[in-house]
Amino acid sequence: MKTTKTSKAAKSKKTTRTVSSAVRAPLRTPSDLKAAGTKDIATSMNGVLADVFALYLKTKNFHWHMSGPHFRDYHLLLDEQAVQIYAMVDLIAERIRKVGQPTIKSIGHIASMQRIKDNDAAYVEPSDMLAELQEDNKLLATVMREAHDVCDKHRDIATASLIENWIDETEQRTWFLFEANRHADSTGH
Repeated sequence: MKTTKTSKAAKSKKTTRTVSSAVRAPLRTPSDLKAAGTKDIATSMNGVLADVFALYLKTKNFHWHMSGPHFRDYHLLLDEQAVQIYAMVDLIAERIRKVGQPTIKSIGHIASMQRIKDNDAAYVEPSDMLAELQEDNKLLATVMREAHDVCDKHRDIATASLIENWIDETEQRTWFLFEANRHADSTGH
């Protein structure tokens, strides 16, 4: 009987060690892409993800702080755009994980990687909000094109395909912001 108890205790310790080792092991998702390629893709896409978070928060900031005669139109426009931007977040992060790499883990990590500048001003004119978001969306499109080049280099067709759709959405946001911010002439156009 003592042998059986010792055997069970030994098995329990061995199981505990195996589980602990598995928890501490790096996250390794199998991929047919080369390891160096997945690192390049993750670096590029984590940068995109940081910029997407920054753009989302700025868009919501301007949505919340919109004022003026076009309040309703601009408020709704920015809310629609924020929803579209936020929809990218999980897809980007999961794509990075699918190629076997870690993704961003905190607000501090986002802040260290973002290229889209925050705007913490107490008040921003509505036209300045739209112009700033237009430029930020253009920057995001540029960043995504660079990420697409990295994906092409490493034959990551799936990520490149997603990026192509996001670039199209980003160009549409840029266009809408441009048109919404144009000054009307005497005919109302």
